Amino acid sequence: MRRTNKELLVKGIKSFGYTVLAMFMGPFLIYEAFKNEGHPFYWPVLILGIICAILAIYLGFRSVKIVMDAVFGKKPKN
Repeated sequence: MRRTNKELLVKGIKSFGYTVLAMFMGPFLIYEAFKNEGHPFYWPVLILGIICAILAIYLGFRSVKIVMDAVFGKKPKN
């Protein structure tokens, strides 16, 4: 029976923390950008919000993969 790789599990949980941060920052920045469309920083803030939203999706999949690898182990290559 395989054991859980605790170091990899901690790495996955930290990655979930960054994911949650990006999940809140992306929509917040996009909302703030649309609220201030006349402001000179409209485009930079909107682009930063979109990047945070895309990063949240990527980090979510990556975090799940890291935790799955920690719990179930990596597949052996043939």
